[in-house]
Amino acid sequence: MKPMIAVCPGSFDPITCGHLDIIRRAAKMFQQVIVVVMVNSTKHPLFSGDERVEMIRRSVADLPNVRVDRYDGLLADYMRREGATAIVKGLRAVSDFEYEFQMALTNKKLCPEAETVFLTADAQNMYLSSSVVKSVGSAGGDIRDFVPSAVWQDIIQRLNRKEDEHEH
Repeated sequence: MKPMIAVCPGSFDPITCGHLDIIRRAAKMFQQVIVVVMVNSTKHPLFSGDERVEMIRRSVADLPNVRVDRYDGLLADYMRREGATAIVKGLRAVSDFEYEFQMALTNKKLCPEAETVFLTADAQNMYLSSSVVKSVGSAGGDIRDFVPSAVWQDIIQRLNRKEDEHEH
């Protein structure tokens, strides 16, 4: 039987509890899950690609069938290279669907053997995004419930350092 390999792509800047929930659920559905940090050179992320990979690795350390990678090309090319047959994406709201549906159709055209699987966000994470984490954390809010415990201190330290840089 062919192994069912799924890819969970994203920027994960930083990883949130919402991301982790989708990854955990995907790990129950597929034999192997690759969480791939997609590096977009036009964006100015808070964390480098390598830092995001490391934070995700620490967050998923208890999931033996999950590995973490990074890639800066087309997802369709990555899917073929890894022999993956599913793309797992989380949806928070109907507003996410339009963009994700367009991406799913594009990926299907570029990589016909790949199917996109949409998982709806858990109700407690529907409002959660990396942008919300950065916004709340930058304003001094408690983000402990928003991000995996393995990485929240790293995120706070980076946000505090960013604030210090802006003041000088």
